[in-house]
Amino acid sequence: MALFSRSTPFARVTALAARRQIHAAFAWMHNNPRTIMDWQVKLVGIAAPPFGEGLRAAWIAQWMTDAGLQNVHTDAIGNVIGIVPAAHLPAESSGPLVVLSAHLDTVFPPGTAPNPKVSEANGAMRLEAPGACDNGAGVAGLLTLAHVLIHAEVDLPVPLVVLANVGEEGEGDLRGVRHFYNESVLASRVAAHLVLDGAGAESAVTQALGSLRFQATISGPGGHSFTDAGTPNPIAALASALAQMSQTEVPDEPRTTLNLGTIHGGTSVNSIPESATASVDFRSTSMEELMRLEVALHRAVEDAVERANKIAKRVSNRSRGALTFIIRKIGDRPAAQLPADSPILETLRSVDRHLGLRTDLRLGSTDANIPIARGIPALSMGAGGDGGGAHTLAEWYTDKDRELGLRRALLLTLAIAEWAAEQ
Repeated sequence: MALFSRSTPFARVTALAARRQIHAAFAWMHNNPRTIMDWQVKLVGIAAPPFGEGLRAAWIAQWMTDAGLQNVHTDAIGNVIGIVPAAHLPAESSGPLVVLSAHLDTVFPPGTAPNPKVSEANGAMRLEAPGACDNGAGVAGLLTLAHVLIHAEVDLPVPLVVLANVGEEGEGDLRGVRHFYNESVLASRVAAHLVLDGAGAESAVTQALGSLRFQATISGPGGHSFTDAGTPNPIAALASALAQMSQTEVPDEPRTTLNLGTIHGGTSVNSIPESATASVDFRSTSMEELMRLEVALHRAVEDAVERANKIAKRVSNRSRGALTFIIRKIGDRPAAQLPADSPILETLRSVDRHLGLRTDLRLGSTDANIPIARGIPALSMGAGGDGGGAHTLAEWYTDKDRELGLRRALLLTLAIAEWAAEQ
């Protein structure tokens, strides 16, 4: 008889929860909240600004090695990867695997001092620090699950890839997980992917909010505001383009937004600027709407430049030259939705039923965007506890009910691994 047999999702979860090894894993989590918090404090005490995650990644790599994960390495983009091997499978197996990930970067720029502070009240520990919850909670959960799987000698039916990835926040543009799926030799074997992001024990992100971000720059010869009057002005042209974009209609369904985020240019009030740059952000649950807005942006900028050049040529002989433009894509997160009958969603509902939780499905932009858009069963969920003040210096996390969130994540990881073994 096979060690991992076919069954319904709920029966699979119930059987897993009754296993002695799982009881041992649960017991370790229950008895060691301070150890988990110590890991989290050390983690968030190491700054991990956008594109500067190296020191935190090195600490995680050493932690994975000390914990007994196999083939621990840091890839070319800075992701830290370790393997919890499958039981009864050779190390060189080429079969399916499951990914468990959490992003290790923060939104805070270089020079932001973490200065983590821990206090205790009402039987819970509270951590205050930039990135304490997003994503200190997720990475602490990642480390805890990896540790208990090894500590309790849990038999896995397929290998578990433990991925602490860079580049989830802001202009990181999901670069860590994107790199994993584009470049890793493991990517073609991924049967399911579970992302741990922030706190919470009931919600899950199953609809990927897509976004496109662009930087539009209009350039010209510039000049003196009086002697070179008539030379086309990049700021005026860019302002005209943005005004046109602001009138672009966006639908309520599929929900779509357009934001003109920044604009800058010029050197002084009495100078015709040589350039002007603006950044814009489009978000939608529909890739078609995102592409429509991208076309509208190109049209608005091109029309504004052409109009400014025509006016300058017609009304003045003092113009020092014409305007040009360039539009650069600076962000691209795919929109997608997990199918209602996805095995990872059915399994999550079974786990929540077993734990007496309600399943709250949400829309969001997370690392799960990448695998969901590729048709891989994936979702993003909290790692337990509670938090607030995300993306501010006053960010905080409390480990109240962290254990429940970790139990949920562990059962989902193991149950979806058994599903993967049956495929």
